[in-house]
Amino acid sequence: MSEHRHTVLVIDDDADARRALKELLELYEYKVATASDGTDALAQLRSGLVPCIILLDLRMAGMNGWEFRAEQMRDPALCDLPIVVFSGDAEEEAAAAELGIHLFLRKPVVFERLFEMIGRHCQKSGSYREDAAS
Repeated sequence: MSEHRHTVLVIDDDADARRALKELLELYEYKVATASDGTDALAQLRSGLVPCIILLDLRMAGMNGWEFRAEQMRDPALCDLPIVVFSGDAEEEAAAAELGIHLFLRKPVVFERLFEMIGRHCQKSGSYREDAAS
């Protein structure tokens, strides 16, 4: 039940980016699930994955980030999951805001900012802080 407190879902069609984010987050004791597009992510979420936050690339082959977000918002079980959009295109920040996503990171990602955003929603898997467990 508490698994969601430290599981991050990374959705990106770039295998190298997924792997790099997974390895980095795991170094900092987060559990990481990955998906290569929105369809893969939705399948995992509907099969029981409950992440504390989703890192979403908007421009992907297959089901892109916009399509994923539309499906997510239609599903009452998924609509409240927080999302961070990351993109190399600064204009996509406005597009993300139109989707109701107000957490945006520009590529290349500043890791301190990434961990700040994740830390607001997640706990590390290693040990929980008493003040964060409430």
